Amino acid sequence: MFTIYDNGIVGVRTTADNLYKVNPIDKIKEAKFELEDEVTEHFSNKKKNSNNDELLNSYKKIANMDISEPVYEVKDIMTRDVIYIDTKSTIEEAYNLLKEHGITQLPIISFDKKIVGLINKKMILNLFMDDIDNIKSILNRKLEDTIFPEIITTDPISDIRRVAKVMIDFKLDAIPVVDEDVLLGIISKTDILKAVSHLPKLQLWS
Repeated sequence: MFTIYDNGIVGVRTTADNLYKVNPIDKIKEAKFELEDEVTEHFSNKKKNSNNDELLNSYKKIANMDISEPVYEVKDIMTRDVIYIDTKSTIEEAYNLLKEHGITQLPIISFDKKIVGLINKKMILNLFMDDIDNIKSILNRKLEDTIFPEIITTDPISDIRRVAKVMIDFKLDAIPVVDEDVLLGIISKTDILKAVSHLPKLQLWS
């Protein structure tokens, strides 16, 4: 099960299949500062066709594997000791936490640990770019006074295969894991890669 939150307010709770109807992939809004992505795309265009062929061949091999293997859930591989920040903190404090711990996403919670949103360095940079003359004021701004994009969360018993597909399709680096709106952990691309390398029977296809 997946839930879409808009600054702490539940927009919709839905299954993976219906998620694509509620939030179509072709309507995903890209972050405004995408220079790194553009450079990467420039150098990868020439390899795109050959990479697609390789991926297709790999999937064909994968699709023929034994589907009787156990299915893993989010709770089996998620990061439980998640680093988070509350809405009373400032943008600067959020940036310092991201930098100190070397993480890409920082969940934002309310006083009762209910999920409000996510913040990352790209979002902070976009805030600077929108008001370049008031950077100090932005750094001192409370998170509760900042509007954040909608986020997709999942519950701890979701099929990891569904979650992996949603992360790829919606270009997500991490998804908060919640139960009754309360933050329990986070699952990231790194968590999935580690699980693949340590759990031989883990399947990411259905």
